[in-house]
Amino acid sequence: MIEVFVEQVSERLIYTLDFIFKERDISYKITNDLILFSKSTNIKLNYSSINIDKVCSIKPSNLLYQEQLEDNEVSLSFFNNNECLSINGIADPLASIFYVLSRYEEYTNIKEDIHGRFLASYSIQKSNDWLNKAICDRWSETVLEHLKCFYNVDINYNIGSVNILPTFDIDNTYAFLWKKGIRKYLSILRDRLKLDSERLNERKLVLSGDKKDPYDTFDYINSLSDRGFKVNVFWLLGDYAKYDKNISHSDTRHRDLIKKMSVKNIVGIHPSYRSNSFKNKITQERERLSTILNREIYRSRQHFLKFNIPITYSFLNSLGFKHEFSMGYPDEIGFRCGTARPHFWFDLNKNQVTNLMIHPFLYMDGTLNEYMNLSIEESKKSISQLFNEVKRYGGDFVFIWHNETISDYGKWAGWKNVLEYTLNLR
Repeated sequence: MIEVFVEQVSERLIYTLDFIFKERDISYKITNDLILFSKSTNIKLNYSSINIDKVCSIKPSNLLYQEQLEDNEVSLSFFNNNECLSINGIADPLASIFYVLSRYEEYTNIKEDIHGRFLASYSIQKSNDWLNKAICDRWSETVLEHLKCFYNVDINYNIGSVNILPTFDIDNTYAFLWKKGIRKYLSILRDRLKLDSERLNERKLVLSGDKKDPYDTFDYINSLSDRGFKVNVFWLLGDYAKYDKNISHSDTRHRDLIKKMSVKNIVGIHPSYRSNSFKNKITQERERLSTILNREIYRSRQHFLKFNIPITYSFLNSLGFKHEFSMGYPDEIGFRCGTARPHFWFDLNKNQVTNLMIHPFLYMDGTLNEYMNLSIEESKKSISQLFNEVKRYGGDFVFIWHNETISDYGKWAGWKNVLEYTLNLR
């Protein structure tokens, strides 16, 4: 048992201590009674501005005691020779954990790309070279080491085993099949204008039934559950638009495929491009999937990884979603929130923890191939480094692929091997 003395108990403090101790199966309790604390025989941590002799102490910044968003001064510092954040002039590993885990900077940093996304290049982890580190878990162990060294005692804690969790986004169910009307003929016209005879011929073979659609990798995705993986599939069912080009949700063949995939996989909604700003779109698209599967839908991941903290998360939380899988960057791989551990979203606007569980992902196929321009072998090396970090510090190894990117088709030739490499990591 670890007993923590504080001058004030706050929601932010409890959230942070839960991450440090409870996540590692360490019992702890908080007290602001100095007399009882002094009599306690537990391992003690003094997280206050009061000097207490012969007690391990960490001087707190004021971040965990603030009740609203404030313009804090944040800079790089050191705690026990380990890099951490200085919040308003005080190097504080607990406040550092909360700042990164809650995504505090995304409430105050207004930078965004052309799609309205907060990119890795804007983040404090990127500027401090922490993006590929489970920095919140590292800071947690820094706190535990601080206690162990002060009292010269062992503190046993559980990191847990790594769960490999493949996830797939279905943005475009088929390359050629089931495309109707003007959309079909415009695609053909585009290929003709580009003099793309290979694609025109492939389209002809697929539509005649002489060749399988290149995006039809659904049997392979299904096979992963037979291999023991817990697979999550997120289906785009938004209305047709510039960035939302999947087959209609009303197509009975499409609906039947979704039902078939739900037998072996967990199917969630992939809210459309504009849904991050329009709650009614999330509601409508969720209802479409719920009707198809005849059950409630509690899992989601935003299309294009286009989400805003806190707006999108507030929508999802108010609609009763339980699991959210968008926490990661499109432009770089790594730990957006400093951990691979699932954790509840802390709503800084309301200054309270919510019921929305965030499942961070470590990499996306398009990030490796399209944003970072890595080769297949370079991608494997980067994935291995991320996996070893999660294996050392705990969490779920979640990653994103798409049905078309495992097709070995076009620019994705050979990339299915990268997915298989990931699935076989130990």
